Amino acid sequence: MNNKPTNVRWRILLVLVFASFVSYILRANLSIAAPAMIPDLGVSEVQWGWILAAFTAGYALFQFPGGLLADRFGPRLVLTVIAVLWGLLTIATSLVPGEDSGSIALVIGTLFLVRFLVGATHAPIFPTVGASICRWFPVGNWAFPNGLTSTGLTLGYAACAPLLAWLVTDIGWRQSFLVLAPFGFVAAWLWWWYARNDPSQHAAVNPAEIALIREGRPDVHTAPPRGEWLKVLKNRDVLLLTLSYSCMNFVFYDAFNWFFYYLVTVREFSATDAGLVTSSQWIAGGIGAALGGWICDRLCRSVGMRWGCRLPVVIGLLICGALLIGGSVSTSAQAAVLMLVFCFFFNQLTEGAFWAAGISIGGACSGATCGVLNTGANAMGVINAIAVPVIAGTLGWTFAMAMGGFVAFVGVIAMLLVRADRQV
Repeated sequence: MNNKPTNVRWRILLVLVFASFVSYILRANLSIAAPAMIPDLGVSEVQWGWILAAFTAGYALFQFPGGLLADRFGPRLVLTVIAVLWGLLTIATSLVPGEDSGSIALVIGTLFLVRFLVGATHAPIFPTVGASICRWFPVGNWAFPNGLTSTGLTLGYAACAPLLAWLVTDIGWRQSFLVLAPFGFVAAWLWWWYARNDPSQHAAVNPAEIALIREGRPDVHTAPPRGEWLKVLKNRDVLLLTLSYSCMNFVFYDAFNWFFYYLVTVREFSATDAGLVTSSQWIAGGIGAALGGWICDRLCRSVGMRWGCRLPVVIGLLICGALLIGGSVSTSAQAAVLMLVFCFFFNQLTEGAFWAAGISIGGACSGATCGVLNTGANAMGVINAIAVPVIAGTLGWTFAMAMGGFVAFVGVIAMLLVRADRQV
């Protein structure tokens, strides 16, 4: 008899990383296509900020419902359905009316609606990922898998930046979106084919792997009791963790929404060079996410969940904030780029720790907890999309970008009050 655990959980994680990769290709496209779309559609920077906010509003509003769906119906069905919708809505984006429609209100209204739906359908992915990792990985081994899924998202943006910049230049932004859309359908098929809601349902998992996954905790693979999610909304540690993660995400949305545009219009990089620099920033973030998750898991096993989750966040956000301020005020474009690339490395160093803390605090309600976590974080993304162009227009881009560094310092204070070793 073979008592060695199988490794199906790692193959499940590989599919989750791919889904995360695809999600970011199909949501980051608008930010990369912005320099071409803004003049083509005849919209202003402030109007574009509202369009970006539409995605983030849909994304924020459907985080918690997405987590509840993952807890109730299982990650397999939820992720399959939303990945199909990603592909369909990418196609819909390519069909929005242009400036020749005769009505700028129609252009903005249509794109606003489509981007809101794009946000709503992407919203459940990371609560679903959190619920999957909770079901498939042992206690104290959640940060590294979450860090790797964050690496998937950063690599998705890293791939999208130069690829889409080239495609937009070569065939136009509408045709570029049609080229990217099939990735959503591939992710949906792959996840439905291989994933299961619980290790015991997967034919390739042996009893030793199931025992390894379930050691040291009660079963969390069944749906929580009805109404249990209300405790999540009232939990002090969930709310403080959400505040800290929201502050981290303000800096994340500086990179997601504005970095490529900032390089082209403020630092005067060419679109191709900006695509390569943006790609390097997101590759650095991917490395930071994987490394931070690995460090967090080691710390959790050696010093416990409370400080194991706190330390990567506190150190990462302190350095991230300092580098963002330094890069924003630097008069050298090269020095600024270097600092902003490493700023994102330290920003993503915190990802695995945040999600491991959410899973630990949430327990059987981990999907709902991760939904609350990402709701607050992406509500901050709405604020970022609207506030940054307004502040840039009144106080300048230096202040608009540097502001994120001070927000990161607030996240440090909030995380020092979080106890990840105390469950809902």
